[in-house]
Amino acid sequence: QVQLVESGGGLVQAGGSLRLSCAASGRTFSTYLMGWFRQAPGKEREFVATISRSDGSTYYTNSVRGRFTISSDNVQNTVYLQMNSLKPEDTAVYYCATKRPEAVRYEYWGQGTQVTVSL
Repeated sequence: QVQLVESGGGLVQAGGSLRLSCAASGRTFSTYLMGWFRQAPGKEREFVATISRSDGSTYYTNSVRGRFTISSDNVQNTVYLQMNSLKPEDTAVYYCATKRPEAVRYEYWGQGTQVTVSL
């Protein structure tokens, strides 16, 4: 089992920055993939970014590429999402998740942290 706890959400003005953290505990193997997802009110949950804990490779959805940066501290078992140049459309509950590389779907999820971007 893997437990994930997100933190760092809050209210920020458009153009501002936030850094989200996701602390992992339990069976946190170094080969696991870590991802950030978000869900805005009335919308489906969408993928934001992912990082491989084994080689550090990253991937972003187009709407955040160049503004958000995902990183991983494998010693602290923590994944970060640095969010810059925030826009009102980034408002959502942000979730971190993890899976084994061979798994089709993300297997473990955190409880989410609210990010609200005001005009």
